Amino acid sequence: MGLFSGDLFPTKMSFIIFISYMGLFINQGILVTASKNKNNTYNYNTVTVVLLTELLKLVVSSIVYLKDNPVSSYFSEIYKHRNVLMYYFVPAALYCLYNNLQFVNLATYDPTTYYLLLQFRVVVTGVVFQVIFSKKLSRYQWVSLTFLTLGCIVKEYGHDSKSSLATSAASTSSSLSVYFNRHLLLILVQVFSSCFAGVYNEYLLKDKGVDVHIMLQNVFMYLDSILCNALVLGFKGEFISALEPGNIAAIMQPGVLIIVVNNAAIGIVTSLFLRNLNSILKTFASALELMFTAVLCWIIFGIAIDIYTVLAIFIVSVATVMYAQSPVVNLAKTDVEIKVDPPTKESV
Repeated sequence: MGLFSGDLFPTKMSFIIFISYMGLFINQGILVTASKNKNNTYNYNTVTVVLLTELLKLVVSSIVYLKDNPVSSYFSEIYKHRNVLMYYFVPAALYCLYNNLQFVNLATYDPTTYYLLLQFRVVVTGVVFQVIFSKKLSRYQWVSLTFLTLGCIVKEYGHDSKSSLATSAASTSSSLSVYFNRHLLLILVQVFSSCFAGVYNEYLLKDKGVDVHIMLQNVFMYLDSILCNALVLGFKGEFISALEPGNIAAIMQPGVLIIVVNNAAIGIVTSLFLRNLNSILKTFASALELMFTAVLCWIIFGIAIDIYTVLAIFIVSVATVMYAQSPVVNLAKTDVEIKVDPPTKESV
């Protein structure tokens, strides 16, 4: 099977969703990096930005749903499927953690290194995917996932080698902290949040909530996400200060608003991706972002492309081509029924 086989991209729309997903994520890393100041911090409240993003997603999803359905249906369907709304608290809380850690980790790593480190989620996603969907991955698929992880290790080795040279005068204990540091731990937390949230979200879209309109499922997700981010602001003691004129003015800057809009688009496209494709292919889309991110960061920010980055991107590319030969197929329950049910005598 080739890269554009029916199993890999069932429809032209699924391929468009795939490309859109990659493009939006590449934009996000570059936009967030561009919004940092000289001290690698942000002049705006990042949690408020995430909260505003979730509000925008909620508005867009509601408008799309109401375009073809009456207002009465909107509220009645939410009440009817209130159990699905509760299930969405799990991925909503994990995505809340992921989205907020995005700003923390991009303040430490350049976008190319950041996206490469996130590829540690590849193998974790494979394991979680098998458990939730009871769908065993083939040996060929696992080999391609392992290659993706190897690409991450190569890039991280290069990143740590530079850090080690910069701190060569430090003690042995401090050099060990280069490999086991707070920032890498936060990356791992983000990885596990992304893996479980993505696979569980796919499970809700294709199984538990398969009878619920996809935009209404988005409404469930974003309602829960808004509550989670509001709790984060309250926990940090920033709920009142986040609404002060100075903080609002900082968020109203064009560059920050573009981040909000781009991130909102990511949320909508991700739901379409998981409904039409699957979590495993989503990790490969994330890996392919690396090549474009590395080149764009070199052009825009002057971030050098070293030998480790080139080698890592090559390994990731090989893994992607390998996976394309034997992609995972995970249809929604309704799609499975349509494909599996044999034709009756009356239909022949």
